[in-house]
Amino acid sequence: MDSFSATRERSDELHAAITAHPEKFRVLTGERPTGALHLGHYFGTISERVRLQRLGVDLFVILADYQVITDRDGIGPVRENVYSAVLDYLAAGIDPSRATIFTHSAVPALNQLMLPFLSLVTEAELHRNPTVKTEEAASGRALSGLLLTYPVHQAADILFCKGNLVPVGKDQLPHLEQTRVIARRFNELYAPVFPEPQALLTATPHVPGLDGRKMSKSYGNAIQLRMTADETAALIKRTATDSERRITFDPDARPGVSALLTTAALCLGTDETTLAEQIGDGGGAGLKKLATDAVNEFFAPHRARRTELAANPDIVKSVLREGNRRANEIAETTLDEVRAAMGTVY
Repeated sequence: MDSFSATRERSDELHAAITAHPEKFRVLTGERPTGALHLGHYFGTISERVRLQRLGVDLFVILADYQVITDRDGIGPVRENVYSAVLDYLAAGIDPSRATIFTHSAVPALNQLMLPFLSLVTEAELHRNPTVKTEEAASGRALSGLLLTYPVHQAADILFCKGNLVPVGKDQLPHLEQTRVIARRFNELYAPVFPEPQALLTATPHVPGLDGRKMSKSYGNAIQLRMTADETAALIKRTATDSERRITFDPDARPGVSALLTTAALCLGTDETTLAEQIGDGGGAGLKKLATDAVNEFFAPHRARRTELAANPDIVKSVLREGNRRANEIAETTLDEVRAAMGTVY
């Protein structure tokens, strides 16, 4: 059995174990607040977080604001992005009384774990990480120390709270394996402080941008969760399709048409081929109307709740204040254990 098949088999076992004993699991998940959250975030990660929390799993959600500059020249409107993300979390159903939502920069003890963790990895191991290699090739500039050590930052994010379960897609497995290696090496060298977190493989759907490329704010092809119904309709209307009347699902030959089919299918709980047959010879206009109606109907409750929450800015500040307080409390406790294990308590 290859390593991915073994990981898949173990992940299937974990899904069953979570249902039976959710109280045994602590999940660490999150994102870099580089812009407004969009449909890709919702269907790829947020809905899974809500599901896990409703099962009773202890949920930690990190907004990794320091890591925004991993591959960027500046941090941008990071505060606005953080507040916007929290609104979307709450609107989607994440319960802040049962989840810890916090910002990376507000937890100094988390970052203090970086020093001992960096001593446990080699430069060669960091250079081999697929994300580091991809970002270095894409940036066209010298590799920064922050990008090179990105996998170790993620290890600190996971291990500071002793997360033992991390929802990931297949391409994120190398990051998690680096975290497992760091935990194992620390435990063997000093004392058994950290769990080796398990990968919970998620059936993350591929959510393309409206033009068929990767969904990105910079491409202008993303339907943001905070958009109004009219803004959504206008964005979909501008999407390039083609002149062929018959609607078919063909991501390579018809990226715009296929991306709209995928977007509508996710919202309607069906598949692209079924929708294409339903539209038939309705052409681009018929497809765009169906996609617009599907998105706006699906996200109407989310948007209504978000608008209600946004009317009171103190709600978001309160959520972050409490989340940061709890994250700091746990990080300090973990750091104390690390110092004791290393013999650096004076």
